[in-house]
Amino acid sequence: LDGNGVVKLRQGDVEIRTAEEYPDPFPLYPGEKLDGAITPLTVVKHSEALKLLATRDFVDETTKKEVKAGDEWLFKGPATYIPRKEVEVVQRLNANVVKANRALKMRAVRACTDQSGVARKAGEEWLVRQTGAYIPTVEETVVGEVSAYVLTDKKALHLRAVTDFTDVYGKARKAGQEWLITLETAETHIVDVYEELVKEATILSLTNGQYCVVLDPIDPATGQNAFGKRELRKGECSFFLKPGESLENGIQDVYILREDQALLLSALDKCQDPITKEVRSPGDRWMVYGPRDFVPPVEVQVVEKRSSIPLDEKEGIYVRDIHTGKVRAVIGETYMLKPHEELWEKELPKPVEDLLLKNFTGGKAGGRVKTRVVTCRAPHNTAVQIYDYGKKKSRVVFGPELVLLGPDENFTLLSLSGSKPKKANVVQDLALQLGPDFSTDILVVETSDHARLELRLSYNWYFDVNKNDEKDAEKLFQVRDFVGDLCKAIASRVRACVAAVSFEEFHKNSSLIIRSGVFGMKDGKIRDKLTFPANRLVVTSVDIQSVEPVDPATKQSLAKSVQLAIEITTRSQEATAKQEAERLEQEARGRLERQMISDKADAEASRKKLLELQAESAAVQTTGQAKGE
Repeated sequence: LDGNGVVKLRQGDVEIRTAEEYPDPFPLYPGEKLDGAITPLTVVKHSEALKLLATRDFVDETTKKEVKAGDEWLFKGPATYIPRKEVEVVQRLNANVVKANRALKMRAVRACTDQSGVARKAGEEWLVRQTGAYIPTVEETVVGEVSAYVLTDKKALHLRAVTDFTDVYGKARKAGQEWLITLETAETHIVDVYEELVKEATILSLTNGQYCVVLDPIDPATGQNAFGKRELRKGECSFFLKPGESLENGIQDVYILREDQALLLSALDKCQDPITKEVRSPGDRWMVYGPRDFVPPVEVQVVEKRSSIPLDEKEGIYVRDIHTGKVRAVIGETYMLKPHEELWEKELPKPVEDLLLKNFTGGKAGGRVKTRVVTCRAPHNTAVQIYDYGKKKSRVVFGPELVLLGPDENFTLLSLSGSKPKKANVVQDLALQLGPDFSTDILVVETSDHARLELRLSYNWYFDVNKNDEKDAEKLFQVRDFVGDLCKAIASRVRACVAAVSFEEFHKNSSLIIRSGVFGMKDGKIRDKLTFPANRLVVTSVDIQSVEPVDPATKQSLAKSVQLAIEITTRSQEATAKQEAERLEQEARGRLERQMISDKADAEASRKKLLELQAESAAVQTTGQAKGE
């Protein structure tokens, strides 16, 4: 109170009174007023805390520290919080419970020292792994909760370091470094904030019949990948692939070789043959024969697995020597390729391939196996020519026979004329028919009186060849298109002979004119055959299948005359038949009358004889009666 008894007030100030300081009731002086109701003190439990904020500067009587306005701190329980006018309760916090195999991920709001005594920078993150209740300070914030990975004997963690740090096991890690955490290291693992989970690694197990090749294996001495190296691992074993390691072609089965199988090997580096103990240089090729099991060392590459090829006496394969390049055919034996040999594919022209597929393999899908000796069935009474480009010599095979091609041999493709009239290169074949056979052609001729006729002729032919004479057999293929040559030669002869006669004469004697023109005359008679010496082709007959005028008017007139001749012939035959029938009828009637007269005479004679017998019988009867009386 001042000297006048007036109450002095601290305008705008606040005073907090507790029951400890004011155990007795007290009055409010003039000008004082109660801010809110009387409230109980805040009790903070064991797992709780109050977040406090200083609203003005003051000195804490307990810690004797000066507190600046804006400072924040925690009031942790268990305790009873006595409020101050300089302090504002911002938030009531509950503790985060850290369970087993879990951790809290924390982040520093500003530079501080965490509850473990480690200095942290603003934005830095770390894990709180200790189990129990944890209340973050005002400089910390909880980012989230992290669960641990449970490791087994078949499961591991592949981790990568985000930055340089020392892990929970005390090992220094460099940024980008990768490593494995296995059951041998820990039963569970919580991925740290400076660690990145690449993947969960699964153990690889090899049985007794398996192996694998590990690329870029970890060097035990340095702990780093030995780039470019390869490591062989055989079963039975189990392992994890470490970071940077990979399998070449995965897990592979051990090669099991039968008695008729082998492996072709090639040395990648200087090494010792694991079987013969011979020293092999890079690039060497050799074979390992069965029966055995085999695991190739890392210095050895398996080029291929080979088997013996069984061949019948009419089967074969093409084999090429990779050293000399020479190709040979192996026929009629069971053969295993040598280390310096390989199968060779024989290419044929597409028309020949198509003919082999259509005529000699039954049109099976997929075609022939090009490494097999090409076979072709020559049918009965045919000939097939094969040319050897290496020896520059040809041979002719007569059917029925199975033709086998050598490496340098190929078929002679026949391109023959076909259709009617004949057109070149219509028919393609490998086998030449020796006949007897026939060819039909249509040609146009002109008579001496300029009548144009279309003739349809058929020629019977065959090849007169001595199969035992090699030179004679080669003549069969001297003419490229014997059908076209035959038809053109005969057509020219037919045109020449028809041009020398009139239409009327040709119409009456067409067969005789054409045959004489084709075969020629000898001693006043038509020859029996026409021979082509170049290829031993013989034509035996010419058949005229049809003769038709080309001019429509001539064709119509010829049709009318033929029809009229047919009608005249028909009427003549009808009259002759009628006259003959009448004559036969009269003769039959005369024979009938004569027979009737003869029958009547015979009847009268029989009647006369009957009367005579009756008279004699009556006389005998009368005589007998007279005697009886």
